[in-house]
Amino acid sequence: MTGSRILALGHYQPAKVLTNDDLAELVDTDDAWITSRVGIRTRHIAAPDETVDAMAAAAAAKALAASGLAAADIDLVLVATCTATDRSPNTAARVAARLGLAAPAAMDVNVVCAGFTHALATADHAVRAGSARNALVIGAEKFTDVVDWTDRSTCVLVGDGAGAAVVTAAAEPEIGPVLWGSVPEMGDAVRIEGEPARFSQEGQAVYRWATTQLPAVARQVCERSGVRPEELAGVVLHQANLRIIEPVAERIGAVNAVIARDVVESGNTSAASVPLAFSKLVERREIPSGAPVLLFGFGGNLSYAGQIVRCP
Repeated sequence: MTGSRILALGHYQPAKVLTNDDLAELVDTDDAWITSRVGIRTRHIAAPDETVDAMAAAAAAKALAASGLAAADIDLVLVATCTATDRSPNTAARVAARLGLAAPAAMDVNVVCAGFTHALATADHAVRAGSARNALVIGAEKFTDVVDWTDRSTCVLVGDGAGAAVVTAAAEPEIGPVLWGSVPEMGDAVRIEGEPARFSQEGQAVYRWATTQLPAVARQVCERSGVRPEELAGVVLHQANLRIIEPVAERIGAVNAVIARDVVESGNTSAASVPLAFSKLVERREIPSGAPVLLFGFGGNLSYAGQIVRCP
């Protein structure tokens, strides 16, 4: 085997939905203010007993069932999250226990909003190197645990959920080379810190960075895979803000692609946003199997990672 591919996807969102009108009862805001600035209309809110690992396991179980593999076939579990409460056991180990996996390597990856695409690249590398054959790659967040519900600039943004992919060895690579990096001097632009931990950001700085710097990076991702932007069938960017997603997608030049806009109904789910949005597009059959799709995560740490994958 010379590469890896995504065999199946799955996602999970809590049942409770918080609308913009609901938020208007909590803070000084309204639907028009929120939609005009970030494009979000609803977001899913986890119950107190819905933990990060529970949501991660639910999404992973769905992906595993769709893959046709058995739990015993999985030898690597990677969970991208920045909102897990406990340090040990890590979220990946708890997911493995929930799913009854045999003896997988189990690691958490914290690159905040770019976590899933970093974890996907790591799984691809492990499979290519022969240290894993079948991996579960999961992005899961309970962002509502770390938001200040009195701060209208941040509480309107976030939601909870999880998305997962089963990655397996393939004769030909269907997960392209990753392009990843960061802007260390701007790392403080997005923060989850303090006790209790709270999310804050310099919104305008992040917006300017994303809309001016990232389109060129995303085009480089296409170059590394030998795919022209106009050949893309889908573009799944981190679902941070519709006012970032739409101009970035346009500047990439993906004129024939389906653009994921899950942020409208799910809000910003950080590391969960890319697999969650991608899983929904595949479930609705909006992208043909085998077609090239750009996955691109960015944000927290001012980190980014992207790759071209073939749609399962």
